[in-house]
Amino acid sequence: MARYYPVHPVNPQARSLGQVAAQLRDGGLIAYPTDSGFALGTLFGNKAGIERIRRIRQLDERHHLSVVVSEFAHLGRYVDMDNREFRAIKACTPGPYTFILRATREVPRGMQHPSKKTVGVRVPKHTTALALLHTLGEPIVSSTLTLPGDEEPMNDGWQIKEALDNDIDAVLDSGDAGLLPTTVIDLTGDEPKIVRQGGGSVELFS
Repeated sequence: MARYYPVHPVNPQARSLGQVAAQLRDGGLIAYPTDSGFALGTLFGNKAGIERIRRIRQLDERHHLSVVVSEFAHLGRYVDMDNREFRAIKACTPGPYTFILRATREVPRGMQHPSKKTVGVRVPKHTTALALLHTLGEPIVSSTLTLPGDEEPMNDGWQIKEALDNDIDAVLDSGDAGLLPTTVIDLTGDEPKIVRQGGGSVELFS
């Protein structure tokens, strides 16, 4: 049964954040709020957690998962960026974007696209998500919490607990998750490719 942690949207309680971070360190899978709806998240490198995300969302290994970090400066550890990509991503972060880029050696193969060796990266603009990342001190592997058959991400924490009570370990809920999924932009080609139009403007990439 999933633990439910309601927190304040402006000043999320440190005790609850610490308990959720502990669950992640122990190998848990959580649902947490972002500026683009709720996301499923597990500790970076947690192979079993990644498999659980794929099973819940019915995703195959070709679907990009995202490395979620608290600051733009952390991205260079996980993806390669040239000057053009660096400037474009910096202009849009934090925000409702997922960028697909070439993965570095820091990213386990199980997280990478099997043939392209790419991975998604994201810096959310959301108080609770960032507070959790700061408390954890490590990145989270994530996927937008859109259940099979749904078109939009889930954004009600208690409904998530009821729907996934036996599939996840915790729900962190500050009552202010966004309504639209991230805009997904593939930057691995000669020109940016808009994979999904979501909450982020594509003006810089069109």
